[in-house]
Amino acid sequence: MTQSFDDLETRSADAREAAQAELLRARLAGITVAPDAWRAAAAEVQTAADLVKLPVLRKSELSEWQKARPPFGGIEVGAVTHVFQSPGPIYEPGRIDGDWFRMGRFLHAAGIGASDVVQNCFGYHLTPAGHMFESGALAVGARVLPAGTGQTELQVQAARDVGTTAYAGTPDYLKVILEKADEMGVSLGITRAAVGGGALFPSLRAWYIDRGIACLQCYATADLGNIAYESPAMEGMILDEGVIVEIVTPGTGDPVAPGEVGEVVVTALNLDYPLVRFATGDLSAFMDGQSPCGRTNKRIKGWMGRADQTTKIKGMFVRPEQVAALVAQHDEVSKARVIASRAGEQDQMTVQIESAGGDAERYAASVVSLLKMKGAVEVHAPGSLPKDGLVIEDQRTYD
Repeated sequence: MTQSFDDLETRSADAREAAQAELLRARLAGITVAPDAWRAAAAEVQTAADLVKLPVLRKSELSEWQKARPPFGGIEVGAVTHVFQSPGPIYEPGRIDGDWFRMGRFLHAAGIGASDVVQNCFGYHLTPAGHMFESGALAVGARVLPAGTGQTELQVQAARDVGTTAYAGTPDYLKVILEKADEMGVSLGITRAAVGGGALFPSLRAWYIDRGIACLQCYATADLGNIAYESPAMEGMILDEGVIVEIVTPGTGDPVAPGEVGEVVVTALNLDYPLVRFATGDLSAFMDGQSPCGRTNKRIKGWMGRADQTTKIKGMFVRPEQVAALVAQHDEVSKARVIASRAGEQDQMTVQIESAGGDAERYAASVVSLLKMKGAVEVHAPGSLPKDGLVIEDQRTYD
């Protein structure tokens, strides 16, 4: 492993757990505007494992809070210097000093440092991505060209003139810049790329490697900052040291079994902006062991789809929360999966239930009550349904 960004990356699991628990308790104790019931539950949280005592906060709920009490929905915010707006709209506080979004750790892992000039092609208008990556670049001592997006010929000219050595931006825009440079007959000195905001497909990564560019990706959001990032080992994504990540069954706050796919729920240990159990809407899974690069934090497999699997069947929306309610209604049921299919020209709904020999007719009555429509019910042995994070599977084709 190359020299770590700081000692936090290589501490023992016990040391990390103890330090994060202390920060978590301090963060929860500082939240005074929450309802009494929430604060009473928060007072019982001593470690990350206790977070299940608190409800999951979804972006839709945060949006409603912000509409009622703009801009931050009544959440107590610390000494921030900026207000950003993301689609929704959702407003996020932030700072661009002190690596507030914790992007420096990722850029360091990507091999970017004091000798680099980073061409930052994330947007600087309203949304925070440009500022997030700029603050990370400054944290590793790099010089920044705040390029934003568009005007590709000028991007090429600027990269040549200032001696750009590293790129920050979406995975595909660097290819646009490089192809324009080829067209213009300009040779660029970019050898490293730190990307986010979209999928980095293996074929595109290979295309960059063929051009002598090492390209690593991170998983970050405007609300939470950096959540996880790749290292040169490129075996999953290592969790950032400033967050606690849970993987839960979509539509619930219940952790999945180790290694199973579920929704990513994040608690940021940021004293300026207390987002506790914030649901990202993304699917992922924890990986066993630790990265060969020497960083010791947990790893996730990266982005594996969206958790919001809301699907319209027979003209009615079926939501993950309804499937979760079906499971909760029967103590002997461990899991349920709704399958949407077509027979002839009609929608069909099949509800698969994991249960040790429960009554299919009783489950069918619950399906009508909770999902508001009839469907075929199949009872399966515990542990037999797929562990892919889907609670609603749409098997219909539309071509």
